[in-house]
Amino acid sequence: MATRVLIVDDHADFRRLARTILTGSGFDVVGEAEDVSSARLAASELRPDAVLLDVQLPDGDGIDVADELAADAEVVLISTRAARHFGHRLAESPARGFVQKQDLTGAAFAALLSHPVHD
Repeated sequence: MATRVLIVDDHADFRRLARTILTGSGFDVVGEAEDVSSARLAASELRPDAVLLDVQLPDGDGIDVADELAADAEVVLISTRAARHFGHRLAESPARGFVQKQDLTGAAFAALLSHPVHD
């Protein structure tokens, strides 16, 4: 059975791109959310196996939200910024890892889910 994924990002174009990348790699994208409040609701209703979660959202901080979502799903953080911009917060996060948006591939996502890596 394919890993069920929720994509959380405030940019619709990126959500569409991420959906295409992940579904093309065999993941089942079960939903999308554009901010923290809709991410919480979608995670509660959809019960995804994994969440691709933007660090910077209009109504909150993705790293903080990862603490909540990681209780029920594997979380991979994303951003246009490099990991170094978030310092020790990434290493202390319960997220499985981090990938820059421009480096997102199905293989990179799968690798982080199976082998956590913090850059």
